[in-house]
Amino acid sequence: MNSHNFGTVLAFELRRTLLRPIYWLTTLSVPVLMALIMALSFFSSSSAADRASQASDGITFQYSDASGIVLPDVATRLGGTLTAAPAGAEQAVHAGTLDAYIAVPAHPGTDPVRVVARDEGLLNTSQWYSLGRRLVSDSAAARLGDDRLVSLTRDVPMTLETWKDGQRSTGLSGAIIPAFFLILLYAAILMLGQQMLNITVEEKENRVTEMILTTIRPRVLILAKITAVIIAGLVQAAVFVVPALVWLGSTGGRLMGGASSSPLAVAEVTLDPFTITVAALLFVGGFGMFTALLVAIGSVAPTVKDASSAFGGLVLVMFLPLYVMPLVAGDPGSPLTQVLTYFPLTAPIAAQVRNATGTLSIPEAVAAVVILYATTAALLWVAVRLFGAGSISYNARLRLSALRRPRADAA
Repeated sequence: MNSHNFGTVLAFELRRTLLRPIYWLTTLSVPVLMALIMALSFFSSSSAADRASQASDGITFQYSDASGIVLPDVATRLGGTLTAAPAGAEQAVHAGTLDAYIAVPAHPGTDPVRVVARDEGLLNTSQWYSLGRRLVSDSAAARLGDDRLVSLTRDVPMTLETWKDGQRSTGLSGAIIPAFFLILLYAAILMLGQQMLNITVEEKENRVTEMILTTIRPRVLILAKITAVIIAGLVQAAVFVVPALVWLGSTGGRLMGGASSSPLAVAEVTLDPFTITVAALLFVGGFGMFTALLVAIGSVAPTVKDASSAFGGLVLVMFLPLYVMPLVAGDPGSPLTQVLTYFPLTAPIAAQVRNATGTLSIPEAVAAVVILYATTAALLWVAVRLFGAGSISYNARLRLSALRRPRADAA
């Protein structure tokens, strides 16, 4: 009978959650927004590159050169002419009869090139930066004469290999998957946190708990509700994981596509079994712990409003390790890092950061995981006890002394 009731409540909660439009709106909004941002960034970069390559089309400008680097042929190709009257060229730009005036200093490597140009809108400002840069860089490249040296003035392709304790370390490529699990944890808590609170308060606030408890024990009811929330969280995680896998497949296992030599573009995802296992265990344990904690808070609070007030403080604790991330990632032996690694409320984040940066040793990882899962089990026990004692406490906030009372579903 209990298993039947468990399945009935689980199916009801899943239907109620998964069939809500707001659930799918919040679940799909994050990956959709990420895809839009990435697409916009790609097209913006392409547009900026196109504008930069066509900066000289239809543009006329005058320039002065105190460095002697600028070649007349390069300036002419870009649409520029040398002026002996810089002040007059600036006045022509002010009057709108000249597109731009560029003043090249004696030491352009240290002193900035000054560009006075016609305002064509904020989005078109980059063309003037490009024009001033090309006037100097193209002239410098032309003076080199060697095509190999010219290519080095534009881009230097690089690969990076780092070693630690006699073994090759994964570096940035090894941090991708743990960082993804960390993002998943934040997304799951932020999107499902309010629902975790509501599952224990909703029926209580609507005064229907007494009728429900005539047919099902409080322990079975709350465990079924928690299981439903966890399944809903796993569905959300899958919505994040599938697009990420598709993206990595399209980029050949790289974090970003393209031929850029930036660290993000050249980083390939490294599948380190230990790091991935620890990241997954920290994610599941962290999500379960916060779920049990929020359910316990909801069991104590008499209304949804009272329960929601505690959610902000919990979110602040979640973000605390990120405020000191340089210390957590760069100084694993510091007392603060050790406290954040083993303190249950910050362990899922701090340990995940250290796991991603390669500073979490095997004994530390085992200790953090054990502490996290033990805390999850303890909080789950507390949540069940509190719900059993406070399921029909409609008007008053339940006290923790209720943990010492006999269980409402005993016998």
